[in-house]
Amino acid sequence: MPHVERGMVVGLFGGSFNPAHEGHRLVAEIALKQLRLDQLWWMVTPGNPLKSRSILLPLGERIRLSEELTRNHRIRVTAFEERLKTGFTAQTIEYVLSRNPGVHFVWIMGADSLKTFHRWQRWRHIAASLPIAVIDRPGATLSFLSSPAARALSHSRIDESDAGILARRTPPRWTFIHGPRSSLSSTAIRQGTPGN
Repeated sequence: MPHVERGMVVGLFGGSFNPAHEGHRLVAEIALKQLRLDQLWWMVTPGNPLKSRSILLPLGERIRLSEELTRNHRIRVTAFEERLKTGFTAQTIEYVLSRNPGVHFVWIMGADSLKTFHRWQRWRHIAASLPIAVIDRPGATLSFLSSPAARALSHSRIDESDAGILARRTPPRWTFIHGPRSSLSSTAIRQGTPGN
C-alpha cells in the first residue's frame, strides 16, 4: 500500500482498468478536487467477481497503462490486492482500514458502478465502513440514482456541496458528484468502438 500519515484524506478508486482510459482519469481528477484528497489510490484489481477473467489484460499491462495515464503526483497506482489475495472489495477495505488508523478514507466509484452496487458481496458492510463518493458518468444519471443501493442508502446521502468534508463524516454517508463526463468505456475500447 502507498505510504500515508494520520489525518490524511485518501480516496480509494478500485477497478479492473481493462484498459485504463481518460474517463477513469477524469473521475480521479474530479474526486481529488471535490473531495479535497491528499492522495488517491488507483487500485488495479486482479479481477472482478462480476466479470469474466478471460477478457482481462495481464495485470502488469493494466498497471503500466494506468501509470502512463495518471500524471498527478497525488494519484498512486497500486495493485496490492494481488498480494493480499482478496477477492472482494469488502475484504480489501477491511484490510486497508485496519492498517491505517487515523487516516480518513473514502470509496470512489463511477455512477455506472452504483447501478450494480447491490450485487457486490457485503455491499451494506462497505457502505457502513467508509463514506462513498459516486462520480457521474454518461448514460442515465436518474437510473443510477434510482438503483436498489441508492434507494436503500437514500437516508445517508449528503449534498455534493459538502463533498469536501465527506471523508470525515461517519458512515454510512455518500454523495453524488456531477461534473464533466467522458463517454469512454473500457468495454467499448476492447470492442474497438471507444466513443468520444
